[in-house]
Amino acid sequence: MHAGFTPGLPRIVTLTMNPALDITTSVDVVRPTSKLRCSATRYDPGGGGVNVARIAHALGGSAFAVLPAGGSHGGLLTRLLSEAGVPFGEIPIAGATRESFTVNEMSTGRQYRFVLPGPVLTSAEQDRCVQELRMAARSADFVVASGSLPPGVPADFYQRVAHVAREVGARLILDTSGGALHGVTSGIYLLKASVRELRECVGRDLATEQEQAAAARELVDSGRAEVVVVSLGSAGALLVTGHTCQRFAAVPMEAGSGVGAGDAMVAAMAVGLTRGWPLGKSVRLGIAAGAAMLLTPGTEVCERADVERLFELTGEPIEAGSAAAGTKDTANSGPTTPAETADRAID
Repeated sequence: MHAGFTPGLPRIVTLTMNPALDITTSVDVVRPTSKLRCSATRYDPGGGGVNVARIAHALGGSAFAVLPAGGSHGGLLTRLLSEAGVPFGEIPIAGATRESFTVNEMSTGRQYRFVLPGPVLTSAEQDRCVQELRMAARSADFVVASGSLPPGVPADFYQRVAHVAREVGARLILDTSGGALHGVTSGIYLLKASVRELRECVGRDLATEQEQAAAARELVDSGRAEVVVVSLGSAGALLVTGHTCQRFAAVPMEAGSGVGAGDAMVAAMAVGLTRGWPLGKSVRLGIAAGAAMLLTPGTEVCERADVERLFELTGEPIEAGSAAAGTKDTANSGPTTPAETADRAID
């Protein structure tokens, strides 16, 4: 456990079951079978919840990261977290923490990402992660469970996390995909999903904004989540609750690295909520943070000054389904905004 942490103090506690040492480099051209000479390499602590804690910390939020770590990569990851001043609780594991490798092709601007599956976690190691989470979150306002599940962890693990959040009186924010998303049927306060993830949840195509809003409302009405925030690419984001459905415009940005943009959105929303801000204002802060990540190399955290500046450019939402919203096909929008690039971010 990080030496500077006093249990009970953090407002936001994140859980990353499959953290990664993010490695970023660049080459002029990616060619098959060729020996590619890379530029200087950047190392960052990564994985959904780790990124959320780092960005929340950068924004002045009170955050604490819970994560399993093993091997030399796990040691470097936790050292980088410690050097950044981010409090964390480390659960030692027998396996080695995975790598995520990103290569930027300078001649085209394309980005290639290679994401390894991660180590197998034993049942005992999973139990220790839950115990650490329960202790760290005793006085937290929010538990943020984010990222993929590693091999050996059952698909319903995040349902177990939802029960822990309920036990300690915290609200759960969930950002995951695939089986890990299907495994949670109740106890979510805020579900952040891409259009692809929302499509996976309901099992049908969601070509229009109205269809996407209706699918999000189904998740709310079924009791899976109180709030659903859906990233809509160049159309911004949808906020759906039991009594409202609003669309927020994206902040226009030049295309850049989308690694960590979705995590930034989640982190900023959590920070806004801990400030006592209403949901709509918190979503706007999330959109600003996602946009600010496009200004950073690799998975370096965004600058607080950039987030605050871009926040001033976010507008008030409109009611989804109104004439202004139209029937835009957001499912196929190009990756020109942080909301869309978040769909492709490393878990």
